[in-house]
Amino acid sequence: MPDFEMRQREESLAERPPLLEVKGLSTWFPVGRTLFGKVKHWTKAVDDISFTVREGETLGLVGESGCGKTTLSRTLLRLVEPTQGTIRYRGKDLLAMSARELRDMRKHIQIIFQDPYSSLNPRMTVGQAILEPMQVHGLYNNDKERRERVLQLLEKVQLLPEHYDRYPHEFSGGQRQRIVIARALALNPEFIICDESVSALDVSVQAQVLNLLRDLQREFNFTYIFISHNLSVVHFMSDTMMVMQKERSRKWGRRRRCTIVRRRLIPGN
Repeated sequence: MPDFEMRQREESLAERPPLLEVKGLSTWFPVGRTLFGKVKHWTKAVDDISFTVREGETLGLVGESGCGKTTLSRTLLRLVEPTQGTIRYRGKDLLAMSARELRDMRKHIQIIFQDPYSSLNPRMTVGQAILEPMQVHGLYNNDKERRERVLQLLEKVQLLPEHYDRYPHEFSGGQRQRIVIARALALNPEFIICDESVSALDVSVQAQVLNLLRDLQREFNFTYIFISHNLSVVHFMSDTMMVMQKERSRKWGRRRRCTIVRRRLIPGN
């Protein structure tokens, strides 16, 4: 990206309001209990993390394996409940939401997991897997309209209409990841968390999926948190980068304290 375009994007992002605000977020898991049920010590998978993500921004999160990146992503969606802290999405406290409110909110926030094969039900066709979230959330008037939308999404991720009736095992790893991306787009989200979404793919397929994600962001103005242990991939995708590291307590070798140690704007490509 030329310097003047990079500066324009930086200025544009700086003017936008925060979409996601995280303050003092911690997620601890108990390790070992006494005879009376008291926790002996805790594994601090995520400890006192604070950051913001602006609308349309790609925030890259990089760190070594085991530093708490995946736990953080699942905590943001409340797939794992945090120990303490606040998570605000467009000013609304996600931790104070009821189950019904949270379900409605999840239409706007989606996640792309690391392993596309385990993310898909092997007994469901690709079309059914993409159509199901629309049925659950009551989008569109009937299944005919939903099917048309699925076909549009397949085209958007560079797959063919005939793939609708095929099963996940009939596709390559890169194609399965495209299917998972199409399913994430089915609810018309604003914010997508990509949790190691290309780490299981070979280099050439990685490049195709990364370019697809960037093209979709330009078209729909998505906001991403892009998680990876690969610094070059995060550099390619992100406007801003955060680095997580893990620390081991001297007293308890199994306890980890994971914190963000750096946040900086990175140059465009």
